[in-house]
Amino acid sequence: MICPYCAANRDKVIDSRSSEGGLCIRRRRECCDCSRRFTTYERVERTARLMVVKRDGTRVAFDPDNILRGIQAACGKRPISEERKIEVVRVVEDEIHRRFDREVPSTEIGRCVAEHLRNVDEIAYIRFASEYYNFGTIAEFKEELAQLQDRPPRRPDEPELFGDVDG
Repeated sequence: MICPYCAANRDKVIDSRSSEGGLCIRRRRECCDCSRRFTTYERVERTARLMVVKRDGTRVAFDPDNILRGIQAACGKRPISEERKIEVVRVVEDEIHRRFDREVPSTEIGRCVAEHLRNVDEIAYIRFASEYYNFGTIAEFKEELAQLQDRPPRRPDEPELFGDVDG
């Protein structure tokens, strides 16, 4: 690994540990030339480039930042931490990569995001759903609200999707 301080290519690993819930390895390194320390992260590279097929048939590269922007817009000023939003993105991204190999319809990404937002915050879900489902009439919107209200409350013994991230 090239030292970011002196550009030498000799270092030793001082500490290695799992990070981000086991999704990467954090390594603390020390340069053998200048003795300065720096941190590197090792992650599994997703080999296939996943393409999103949009409603109009165009294809664009899958970008989790687009999901985050959609979630942030839906959450607005709701009391949802940034960590929780990022966790939703991570869960959606993992699900999409598990289910699709090369191409994923944008509708599947939207459905997956809506499903997870529904469990995080009902208002954020409705905001997202109103954009994603593109309701044509007030009646369609009211039907979705009715379905949300009819949904049984989460049982106390049922685990929460992301735990108590907001503290």
